[in-house]
Amino acid sequence: MKQFIVDAFTDKVFGGNPAGVCVLENFPPEELMRNIAMENNFSETAFAVKDGNFYRLRWFTPAAEVDFCGHATLATAFVLFNYYEQNLPRIEFETLSGKFFVERKGNLFEMDFPAYVPKKIPVTDAMQDAINAKILEAYIARDLLMVLESAEAVEKLSPNLDKLENLEGLTQAVTAAGKDFDCVSRVFAPKVKVPEDPVTGSTHCLIAPYWAERLGKKKLIARQASARGGVLHCEVLGERVKISGNAALFAVADLKI
Repeated sequence: MKQFIVDAFTDKVFGGNPAGVCVLENFPPEELMRNIAMENNFSETAFAVKDGNFYRLRWFTPAAEVDFCGHATLATAFVLFNYYEQNLPRIEFETLSGKFFVERKGNLFEMDFPAYVPKKIPVTDAMQDAINAKILEAYIARDLLMVLESAEAVEKLSPNLDKLENLEGLTQAVTAAGKDFDCVSRVFAPKVKVPEDPVTGSTHCLIAPYWAERLGKKKLIARQASARGGVLHCEVLGERVKISGNAALFAVADLKI
């Protein structure tokens, strides 16, 4: 089995968010996919199978299968456009979260995702206790989004992961207005055994709609301020969010299984 390792949302290796990508004729047993993801120990490993004119796509964290992953979709599209489908202008994916389309736009890969609707909720003592920083507002969709006072507060944040795991949301994200970017964020996912996700496309389906409304603009450039860091080009179009990014190939391996 061939596996590509791709750094997503970056134009050079050792940045962005790494993902394993396996392109197969058929999906292997689910236990094997879980074990490969656990062995890789990336935030996600993607498995893609061609089915007619589209690809079926599944994502696994080291702990479980998930229904949506942006950076591993970007990594998969990078692999398909460069090694399998060089002549296609657009690739369609069918996933647990519905159908996605990815197009090559110059050096970027543009993904078309459903938007999350931010629902405002009260800031709780449990949130404050877990974050150890002042939270101005909180929102929930699939993920929990907490708005902080400044980009510096986001970058310097040192949350209590055990307490974060008890909060609402599949992931727990913090965000603030940026200086060189429209917004900055960090994303934590202890519930799926990912302490901090380096760059998270799926959570920007919540972050981008929030900032689009707040700033009164449809197009945003977002920075995820993890140690590896990454840049996401976002466009909010009603119930859809287009998220674009670059990717870099780190390695190609033959899995001995």
